[in-house]
Amino acid sequence: MNLKSSLFLLLALLGASATTQAQITYGGTPFHNQELPEAAALPALDRDALALEDVVTDRFKEAPWRFGVEHEVAWSCDQNGAWTFEQGHKVWRMVVDAPGATCMSVRFSEYHVPKGGQLFLYDAHGGDVLGSLDHRNEKPWGGLATGVVLTEKLVVEYRQPAHIESMPTLFIDQVVQGYRLLSGWPHGEEVDRGPFGNSGACNINVNCPEGATWATEKRSVALIVQGGFAACTGGMVNNTANDGTPYFLTANHCLGNPGNWVYYFNHESATCNGNTGPTNQSISGGTLLVNSGQSDMALIELSNTPPADFNVQYAGWDATGNIPSSTVGIHHPSGDLKKICFDDDSPSPQNQFGAAVWYLDQWELGVTEGGSSGSPLFDQNHRVIGQLYGGSAACAGSVNNGQPDWYGRFDVSWGLGLSEYLDPSGTGSLVWDGYPDGAISFENDASVNLTGAPEGLVCGVQPINLEVTLTNTGTNTLTSCMLEYAINGGATQTQSWAGSLAQFETDVITLPTFWSQGGTNTVEVDVTSPNGNDDDNVLNNTTTVEFTSTSGPTTTVHFSLLLDEYPDETTWELIRLGQVLYEGGPYEDDQAGETLMESFCLEEGCYIFRIFDDYEDGICCEYGEGSWSLMDIAGDLVWNGSSLGTGGEFGASEQFIFCTDDISTVETTPPAQLQVYPVPAHDMVNVKWPATQGQATVRDAVGRSILQTHVDGLQTRWNTSTWPAGPYTVEWMGADGARAVVRLIVTH
Repeated sequence: MNLKSSLFLLLALLGASATTQAQITYGGTPFHNQELPEAAALPALDRDALALEDVVTDRFKEAPWRFGVEHEVAWSCDQNGAWTFEQGHKVWRMVVDAPGATCMSVRFSEYHVPKGGQLFLYDAHGGDVLGSLDHRNEKPWGGLATGVVLTEKLVVEYRQPAHIESMPTLFIDQVVQGYRLLSGWPHGEEVDRGPFGNSGACNINVNCPEGATWATEKRSVALIVQGGFAACTGGMVNNTANDGTPYFLTANHCLGNPGNWVYYFNHESATCNGNTGPTNQSISGGTLLVNSGQSDMALIELSNTPPADFNVQYAGWDATGNIPSSTVGIHHPSGDLKKICFDDDSPSPQNQFGAAVWYLDQWELGVTEGGSSGSPLFDQNHRVIGQLYGGSAACAGSVNNGQPDWYGRFDVSWGLGLSEYLDPSGTGSLVWDGYPDGAISFENDASVNLTGAPEGLVCGVQPINLEVTLTNTGTNTLTSCMLEYAINGGATQTQSWAGSLAQFETDVITLPTFWSQGGTNTVEVDVTSPNGNDDDNVLNNTTTVEFTSTSGPTTTVHFSLLLDEYPDETTWELIRLGQVLYEGGPYEDDQAGETLMESFCLEEGCYIFRIFDDYEDGICCEYGEGSWSLMDIAGDLVWNGSSLGTGGEFGASEQFIFCTDDISTVETTPPAQLQVYPVPAHDMVNVKWPATQGQATVRDAVGRSILQTHVDGLQTRWNTSTWPAGPYTVEWMGADGARAVVRLIVTH
């Protein structure tokens, strides 16, 4: 096998964890032999340097809350520690000494024990114990990450009955030395080793009276311990199949390897003032399904469905993007017991550091901290609308400091991959209740969502086709409502809708085609009068989309990329005036040999194209025949006066500079405006013409002309009651040669 490095094989094996076992322990106690082998010592920590690094993380929550330092080691039961014979068992022990540590954990890159073998991790001084672990804890990829043990001197003890001939494979490649304490962990007879890990005094235990109405939703929230050295928060979320698939939502910035995470459920005090909680309800490992920095979102499928005694709830969600009237956060600040916080005001949609977020000005009760990152934000209907991205909210003594937080928006994440998993059957629903316990519902409640808006910059004037998804989010069957829409600040158009939608069923309504205008384009749709009544929940009645179209002359450049055998090494970017306008990569392994195409819409000026290879051997020619090219609209290679815009044979990177005045362009003339409404039409349709004179043609789905007429005036009304139901196009040709086309749907 011709591989670039044996490292690739190792990484592939470590990353192949599609499923793992729950980190369930199986009882028993270690032998606790006091004659321990000589300890392996971890280096002393520079606590002052660590404290300086933690200041930023703890304040702004833009990275996991760190409580330990990772040490790379190479220890095995064959080469390290000592074997003994005790009580009819073969026993192996290894001791790790880290004076002053608050806790420790280990990661086995290889973990295999025969049936009958038992593994324990415990405090050498007789305190905390983790175990036993046995063959049922093995993972398909061969490794195992353990939870934390409260100790500064850790004993790893393995035993098996003497008659078992096969021996274990235990290889430790990482040890975590804790320097801050996860709050709420039982200390036994030990005292708390300091204030580290204890959240601020203004935090509110989730089981205080303030959280009484959130007893259902709190069950979805879990503490994440990342490889035993850092902490975040996340929550279980439901899907439209209501099938209990263990989907877990957290923040993108929390990501490492979810396969090495431990997810602790119900880590909370049973009382308002309690300071300890259970640590034995955990799932070890998960698989990353989708993530994006655009909304700071990561969706993980846990390796195992939480057992029934965990009493987990899969939270409902709202992907409409409608602004809630109030919000609630449930989280684990600084790795502490589960807390709750309240904001009685509406958040505002904003952009923070390139991410679409809900901006919360301040909390009225409670607060968040480092470790709260990734925790769900609930609206007043008890549905998830985001996850914590960052902010400066914190306790100032026993009170809130009055600073803001921001949460990645669930509605933006929906279009970035969440919908594929949370709406597996494609219902189109944008609001969903929790499972098995639902969220607050309303009798007459209709919601709308706009889709089809262009992503990124629209190149020049283009036809735009948007669809409105109407959802019955009420408990009563929806039989009628009114829709109002306005395009780019134009006159409001009104149309009625009639049908029959059970709760969470949807109908898709196509808006008339319109043409983009230079600058910002805005479309707003409102739904009112569900079943002829006032809407019981007005927060999901409005949906708005915005996109930007170039206002001046533009040039279209086509980018083609043929990937080599290692697409994960390839990235590229297109830059103007120091700003990255377009970028791509790294790509997935299964894309090797694929040709990817992308078009760039460029305003007048000069640009830099750069392509990179992490392995520094280009994309041709030893490991595949990869190449790239830039072509103008005519299909000719872009030329900058000295070299063709194509390549592939380079080291770490190559760069290509070109200017638009060297490239072939095609002029675009703004089209005339044509409107038809209502859409869908039933018995009648109104047509607004761009000018008083012209010729109109209506064609059916296969292109047959069913109507041709001369236009004389600005508005026409057609009887569509005899037209077969289906899609049509309405084409208008003006006397000056101007042309416009819109789509029409007829239903009966």
